[in-house]
Amino acid sequence: MDAAISHPALVQTLEVCGLPLVVRRSGTGPVVVCLHATGHGARDFDRLAQRRGGAFTFIALDWPGQGDSPREAEPASAGRYAALVGGLLEALDLRDVILLGNSIGGAAAILCAANHADRVRGLVLCNSGGLIPPNLFIRMFCRHMARRFEKAASGDAGFPVWFRRYYQQVLPRPEAAWRREEIVAGCEKAAPVLAEAWRSFAEPDADIRPVLRGLRIPILFAWGLRDRILPWFLVRGLARRTPGARIALFDAGHAAFLETPEAFDAAFMDFARSLPEREARAPA
Repeated sequence: MDAAISHPALVQTLEVCGLPLVVRRSGTGPVVVCLHATGHGARDFDRLAQRRGGAFTFIALDWPGQGDSPREAEPASAGRYAALVGGLLEALDLRDVILLGNSIGGAAAILCAANHADRVRGLVLCNSGGLIPPNLFIRMFCRHMARRFEKAASGDAGFPVWFRRYYQQVLPRPEAAWRREEIVAGCEKAAPVLAEAWRSFAEPDADIRPVLRGLRIPILFAWGLRDRILPWFLVRGLARRTPGARIALFDAGHAAFLETPEAFDAAFMDFARSLPEREARAPA
């Protein structure tokens, strides 16, 4: 039977921290909460949920102003998103979950795990933000990208063409073409949030390496080696020094679960099976 038919997504709007957020969930079994990159959406994880929904319950939310969730006044940042994830865990009374985060979603997953240690049993970090040693060049680059998206939000007519070229580098493999086209189509809507997020990456509190070092849960670094924004060589030292962490590297750009699905699934399933047994409850 087609996996897409076996595990269709249930789409709901839930109140989280006083905000209406759109949440997609499907599958059955232990819970995996999926957190997407800025400018993407919960649909990033639809095919992962279709492939592995027989073994896990996948819950993915649209960040404010992305996917189908409305914007909010609070600027986008990893810290803000971590608070929303914590609110989601509490609203659904989720415990012993796996947090799977991509880019800013990975940074949010790290912060949420630190703040809700009793609810998180493992982290899957897919090209996570917040882990590159900060320096002047990186701060300048982040501010440059923020200005680029601010200009786009003000009506830059050339932005869609530039963004399409940019995303050919972010998600370069053909397996991700279906999602890349959807993200590119929504680029003008996402531009204001992208500007906020890139601006936040230049702030001192964007460096969350000390938070990661303080975690005492299993971690999988699932990194695409073609990523030019968050290159592996800037993260590998930290990953190798993280006690008990696993490392899985992929011939992919920014999101291996979209670009190399079979290899990612194998690494994810192996990691999930290695986690200590706990009661993992699906939401009511």
